[in-house]
Amino acid sequence: MFEKLSEVELRYEQLEERLCDPAVLAKRDEYQRLTKERVDLRDIVIAYREHRELKVRIEENKELLADPDLKELAKEELDADKARIEELQAELQLLLLPKDPNDDKNVLLEIRGGTGGDEASLFAADLYRMYLRYVERNRWKTEVLNVSHSASGGLKEVIASITGDKVYSRLKYESGVHRVQRVPATESQGRIHTSTATVAIMPEAEEVDVKFEDKEIKIDVMRAGGPGGQSVNTTDSAVRVTHLPSQLVVICQDEKSQHKNKAKAMRILRSRLLKKKQAEQDEERADQRRAQIGSGERSEKIRTYNFPQDRLTDHRIGMTRHNLTGVLDGEFQDVVDALRAHFRAEALKAQE
Repeated sequence: MFEKLSEVELRYEQLEERLCDPAVLAKRDEYQRLTKERVDLRDIVIAYREHRELKVRIEENKELLADPDLKELAKEELDADKARIEELQAELQLLLLPKDPNDDKNVLLEIRGGTGGDEASLFAADLYRMYLRYVERNRWKTEVLNVSHSASGGLKEVIASITGDKVYSRLKYESGVHRVQRVPATESQGRIHTSTATVAIMPEAEEVDVKFEDKEIKIDVMRAGGPGGQSVNTTDSAVRVTHLPSQLVVICQDEKSQHKNKAKAMRILRSRLLKKKQAEQDEERADQRRAQIGSGERSEKIRTYNFPQDRLTDHRIGMTRHNLTGVLDGEFQDVVDALRAHFRAEALKAQE
C-alpha cells in the first residue's frame, strides 16, 4: 500500500508543477483535466503525509519515554498518535479503492409504479416526493424530463434529471424494487396491502460517453396522448426515438415543442445506453463470483416501507429505522451513509 501511496504523492507533485506551467494555463481543456486529477488525489496525499509525520513523531516519543520528566506526556501523545495512525490506515485503504468513474456525474431518476394497481402508482408518487425533498436538502436541482400520471393521482412513471455535487455517488444504491406495506385510503376493511415501485438511478451520459451515428437512430413524431393543455393533443409534438441496434425506445411528450421533446428523449436514451453498456460489463465481471454472493440483480427487492410498524428496512444491509414520515420527507441520509459504508467494505474484501 505504501509503495502505491508514494507513487500517488509523486504524481500529485508533478500535477502541481504542470498546473503552474504557462503552456498548460493557456490550454483550458488540459488545465481543467489536470486540475480535476489533482483534486481527486488531494485527500489521499493529505492523509498519507499526516500518516508519515505521525510515524516520525511516534519514534521520537518512544525515545522520550526514557526521560522521567517527559515520560507521562510522551506516553499520552504516543497513545493518541497510535490511535490516529490506525484510523488513517483504514482511511487510506478506502481512498485507494478504484474510483467509480460515474461518481461525479449527475443522474437520471426513473420511478415506475409496479404491482399493486392504483396503490402502486400512489407509492411511486410518494417515492418521487421523497427524492425531491432529499434533493432540496442537498441543494441540488431537478428537471422533469417525462411524466405519466395515473387516474388516482399517482404516477405511472416519472423521469427526472438531478444535477449537483457528486449526485451519483450518493444515490446509486437506490436502484431496485421498493416495497410498501400499508392500508390504502380506499380500503374500507382496514386490510394491509403490499405494493411495489421500481427505482432506477442512471448516470447522465454525455456525448463523449455514448456515441452513435445518425443512421442508428429512428425518430417518429406523433400527437401527445393523455391530458394536457391547449394544443398538446392537436399538434405533432410528441417524439419517439428508437436506437435501432439495441431496440431501446424513448418517448417524450411533456413539452409543446417537438424540438424540446426530442432533446429530452436523446438525453434519456444516452443514459439508458450507458447503463446498458455498464450492466454488460458488470455481468462479465460477476460471472466468477455469482455462485458465492448471489445474483445481486438491481431488480431484486431492496427496501420495505412498513407503515403499520412505522419502519423502513433495507434488506441488503439488514438496516431498520423508524419515523417513516421523516424518511418520506427526505430524511434518510443515515441510510445512504450506511449503504456507502457497506459497499466500500465489500469492495475492500474483494481486493483481499
